[in-house]
Amino acid sequence: MSTRSLTLDLHPIYNKGQEIDAALNEAFMQAREKKAKELEIICGKGTGQLKKRVLRFLDKKEIRSMYHRIDKDKDNSGRIFVYFRWKRGI
Repeated sequence: MSTRSLTLDLHPIYNKGQEIDAALNEAFMQAREKKAKELEIICGKGTGQLKKRVLRFLDKKEIRSMYHRIDKDKDNSGRIFVYFRWKRGI
């Protein structure tokens, strides 16, 4: 893993709502600090509830303003990729 790419695996905390939100916020803070180009979020396939929660998080206005785009892995429905384009000075 390069310093320009981060991974967040939510499997260990799939049923702990506040910990999920804290982990997502922490991952975004790390991405900003490291000027990461990509954040891979592993939410697993399961029932799809965790993925829906992650997508709702990503759709928050203050979070949407931080990233350039998201992709759902076409080969693995349990992964979401978040791509960043950082401006200088941020």
